[in-house]
Amino acid sequence: MEEKKINQKEKEENKENKTATCECQEKQDKHGNKKCSKKQDEKIKQLEEEKNNLFEKLQYAQAELINYRKRKDDEMSLAMKYANQDIITEMLSVLDNFERAISLDDNNLTDELSKFLAGFKMIYATLKETLKQYGVEEIEAFQKPFDPTCMEALMTDHDQAFENGIVLEVLLKGYKLKDRVIRPCSVKVNQLEGEDKNE
Repeated sequence: MEEKKINQKEKEENKENKTATCECQEKQDKHGNKKCSKKQDEKIKQLEEEKNNLFEKLQYAQAELINYRKRKDDEMSLAMKYANQDIITEMLSVLDNFERAISLDDNNLTDELSKFLAGFKMIYATLKETLKQYGVEEIEAFQKPFDPTCMEALMTDHDQAFENGIVLEVLLKGYKLKDRVIRPCSVKVNQLEGEDKNE
């Protein structure tokens, strides 16, 4: 008897659960699809919009992160590439001083000065070779067309033997570190009379 009562109670509870279905389940269209109320439709649209907005923000944040990483990588590679620039620029003045000292030599090997400067020449050659290993190269300017990207015109002269705009003299050598000009050449440029100075 007790078992029958328990089974009967369970059946009644199941009936109540079935009758307590939501409006969405009760309403169906002629094809058998369930219809939802307007409030539920609005709520679904609102949630979809929020989802789309959040997805767009996520994509934007990911793109920003990728761009930031690329910028940082580029900055790091540039910093590594030109890490020695400051010390090399300082050493160029030492190189200049060696060149000035060596230029005093008259190549008379019996002369005491020439013997002394022979040591300077060896040090100069070693220093120049060391800088070359680090990517430093001298900018060729003598008797070349004037190039404002790597040369500075300090003086002009008139020499009919050369074309207009040709470098007649290098006053101070210029240098590049890899592909970057770290010191432009100071030069004297040929400026023929009657030629336009802007050419």
